[in-house]
Amino acid sequence: MRLIVNGSALEVEAETLGHALDALDYGDAKVATAVNGAFVPAAARATKRLEDGDRIEIVAPRQGG
Repeated sequence: MRLIVNGSALEVEAETLGHALDALDYGDAKVATAVNGAFVPAAARATKRLEDGDRIEIVAPRQGG
């Protein structure tokens, strides 16, 4: 399915956000996620269904000051 990931259009074989993260090689990385502007907690990623054209934001924490 076609997804917009961090502003880039990608073809991703995934039915859920959890599967999409695996397909995009995020695996067990500590990241924050949102679908169509709504925050999705880590515990809900496995059941958050995706639709063609959904916008996914993936943000990794940064160190520093």
